[in-house]
Amino acid sequence: MASVFQQLKIQNMFTAFDADGDGYLRRDDFEALVDRWSRLPGVEHGTELRARVETVLMGWWSGLLEVADANNDGRVSRSELLTLVDRLPGMREAVAATADTIFDAVDGNGDGRISRAEHHRLVETWHGQHVDTDGVFDLLDLDGDGHLSRPEFATLWCQFWISDDPSEPGNLMCGRIPHQ
Repeated sequence: MASVFQQLKIQNMFTAFDADGDGYLRRDDFEALVDRWSRLPGVEHGTELRARVETVLMGWWSGLLEVADANNDGRVSRSELLTLVDRLPGMREAVAATADTIFDAVDGNGDGRISRAEHHRLVETWHGQHVDTDGVFDLLDLDGDGHLSRPEFATLWCQFWISDDPSEPGNLMCGRIPHQ
């Protein structure tokens, strides 16, 4: 059963993914998400990285539809999405496998590190709108070196998707969680 914190996190994720705001996740919402990510440098149409991003994001949709679409109507409601929460800890490898692709998509200059500006771009791409990220990056930067390394990013990414502990910094990976 999802905790109150997990419900807030899932609601925030749901809102970010629900491109048309109709209260359901559908295939076209994930296609819109792919289009948003395709606006990042290096993720343009026709690139290998864009193909990887599309595979990850549409894979999320396929998995979500399979696990959460209880009534088989081809769409996922917020309450149906919550059924996935209990399964996420057992999906750590699958979650971690998506971190590299997302890291590469966000690492716009290809230096193998995520800067404060690149992280901000991740959050805004995630939400599809301007998001205030003041103070968030400093909480994510686990070693305080001013960047997120690939291992730091992977740790934070898994925390974001799996953690039920509001104090874990990875929960801020895609911005502050409203009402947190």
